[in-house]
Amino acid sequence: MGIASINPTTGEVMKTFDPLTDKELATKLDKAAAAFVIHRETSFAYRAERMIKAAEILEAEKEQFGRMMSLEMGKPIQSAIDETVKSAWACRYYAEHAERFLADETVETSANRSYIRYQPLGPILAIMPWNYPFWQVIRFVAPALMAGNVGLLKHASNVPQSALAVEDVFLRAGFAEGVFQTLLIGAAKVEGILADPRIAAATLTGSEGAGVQVGISAAKAIKKVVLELGGSDPYIVMKSANFAEAVATAVKARVANNGQSCIAAKRFIVEESIADRFEEEFVARMEALKVGDPLDRTTELGPLASTSAVDDLHRDVQKSVDAGARLLTGGKPIPGKGSFYPPTVLTDIPRDSPAYSEEFFGPVATIFRVKDVEEAIHIANDTRFGLGASVWTQDEAERDHLIQELEAGMVFVNKMVASDPRVPFGGVKQSGFGRELGPFGIREFTNVKTVWIEK
Repeated sequence: MGIASINPTTGEVMKTFDPLTDKELATKLDKAAAAFVIHRETSFAYRAERMIKAAEILEAEKEQFGRMMSLEMGKPIQSAIDETVKSAWACRYYAEHAERFLADETVETSANRSYIRYQPLGPILAIMPWNYPFWQVIRFVAPALMAGNVGLLKHASNVPQSALAVEDVFLRAGFAEGVFQTLLIGAAKVEGILADPRIAAATLTGSEGAGVQVGISAAKAIKKVVLELGGSDPYIVMKSANFAEAVATAVKARVANNGQSCIAAKRFIVEESIADRFEEEFVARMEALKVGDPLDRTTELGPLASTSAVDDLHRDVQKSVDAGARLLTGGKPIPGKGSFYPPTVLTDIPRDSPAYSEEFFGPVATIFRVKDVEEAIHIANDTRFGLGASVWTQDEAERDHLIQELEAGMVFVNKMVASDPRVPFGGVKQSGFGRELGPFGIREFTNVKTVWIEK
């Protein structure tokens, strides 16, 4: 079949694509290398003008792009439209701030003059997942292109229409041919591309397994790589929290993007004195969610991206129940067409079950009860992941203690974890390394050059 768009709501094959031949792939790499020689010498003003145009295209065509994403990977239509608008925001943000972020930085030394200069590296390979078909790409390509790099996108094979649409946005915005290209290829081609001398570095958002493979390939070629991998984000609710806001946000934090988000809250860690109330209200709110066609604007939970995603999720839920976890609601795939899984809640989680240690990529929540803040921190950190954490408390000392002790790349207090162009995004431990977004994100793929002028 090649590379296919399959509607996860109906199971219908919408469109198929032939993967690039080796010759076609080589031509694209040649184009990227040639484009970099020219693009790196363009001014920030030149790049910004085109990046703003890309933002304008995204905003003007948000309905069409949103529908494409909903059909291709199942996200609710309003969420898909919002993703398009957010992508435009990132384009504008880097258009406006890139020159300042990459300006020479004076360093006081004994030299007559010493400073740091940020310069582009070259063609960057981006290996991106399907769960945010536009946003994941834009948050790489906007800073990369504004820094003077060029980009090559190996998108997930189930969102080829989205991958080609993003490339088209940047061409229509006025970026030269070869500055940003989509590669319709399978995963088996990635290692060879990373080894190619025309590729300067890589970034991957995806699974641990994919991260390991890309990390090994990049290390063999001695090339920079940024890895944003899985997360099993804790959502900690202490008795001092604004309870109504905490529980309402908890449901949104778990089922955003149909529960298929690395920064979705997955483990709900609740102080014992409010745990019964939280559990009751959380379960009721999960059960009340409207599951259905993502093109229906009243739908709150659409399908998972594929039937295999349903199978994987259900297998881990069943293993956890078999190990002793207690099922409070859901827990069985929804029969009929499409890749639907119901809102599901587990509690009394055994430490040796998948629910304790694995990332559940779908609308499955786990609830843990703790006696105090120290136990909350212990449970939150008792995972190989360290991406984000959401903390709900109105006690200042408790808040500061949680911020200090949680092993995470991001801590959000009285708010669900979210990505924002203005602040760095990334994790620690098995959640990866490096940062996207903010000033750190644009500097990841630059040569941080020390300049020392003695006389």
